[in-house]
Amino acid sequence: MPSAHGFAASARVQRRIIAALVLRELLTRYGRHNIGFVWLFFEPMLFTLGIATLWSLSSVTHGSSLPIVSFAVTGYSSVLVWRNAANRCNKALQTNWALLFHRNVTPLDIFAARILLEVVGATVSLVVLSSIFVLAGQADPPEDLLTALLAWLLLGWFAFGFGLTVGALTERSDVFERIWHVAAYLLFPLSGAVFMVDWLPEAAQAVVLALPMVHGVEMLRHGWFGAVVPTHESVAYMVIWNLVITMIGLALALTTPRNVEGTQ
Repeated sequence: MPSAHGFAASARVQRRIIAALVLRELLTRYGRHNIGFVWLFFEPMLFTLGIATLWSLSSVTHGSSLPIVSFAVTGYSSVLVWRNAANRCNKALQTNWALLFHRNVTPLDIFAARILLEVVGATVSLVVLSSIFVLAGQADPPEDLLTALLAWLLLGWFAFGFGLTVGALTERSDVFERIWHVAAYLLFPLSGAVFMVDWLPEAAQAVVLALPMVHGVEMLRHGWFGAVVPTHESVAYMVIWNLVITMIGLALALTTPRNVEGTQ
C-alpha cells in the first residue's frame, strides 16, 4: 500500500510533467513572436465575437426575446470547449511521439496538457467577452452565476473525457480519425449552440437531449438568462455521461501504446 508521502511525491512529479508539457505546447503552437500565447484565448474570442457581431447586424433573433449577443457568446463558447479539446487530441501522439521516450511521460499526460490548454482558452474567452459586452451595455450579467459556473464546469469535465476518448481512438484507427472529422461537423448544429431545446418540436427535443453537451448548454443559459425561456437540462444525465466517457477515455489513454510511430 503506497504511503501518503509517496502519493504526494508522485503528484508533484505529475504536476511538473503537465506544466512542462503545457509550456512546450504553448511555445510550439504560438512561439515567442507577436502576442504569443495570448492567441490561446484571443483566437476563440475572435471566432465568437465574429458570430455575435454577424447575428447582431443581421438582426437574427431566433424567434425569441433573448439577448442575441449573450446567446451567441454562451452557445459558441460551449461548442469550442469540447470540440477544440477533441480536435487537439486528434493524432496528438503521432506529432509528439518523441516525448514518450521519457519514462515519466505517458500518452495521458500529452492528452491532458492539450485539453487543459483548450479549456483554459475557452474559459478566458467566455469571461473576457462577457465582461466586455456587459460593461458596454450590450449584454446583462448572468442571473444565477452559480448555476452558470456549475454548467461550465460540467462542460469542461465533458471536454476532458471526450478529448481523451477521441485522442486515444484516433491513435488506434485511421478510420475513426476520418469519422471524427465528419462527426465534429454534424455535432455542431445539434449541440445546442444555435437553438434552445424549448423551441423544437417534442420529437426533436427527445433526439437532441440524448446528446450530453446539450444539457450543459441549456444549464449555462438557465444560469445566464434565468426564467426568460424554459430549459430542459438534466444535471444527473450529464454527470453520468461525464463519468462514463471519462472512464472510457482514461482506460483508452492508459492503454495506448508508447511506440506510436511504430504502430502507424
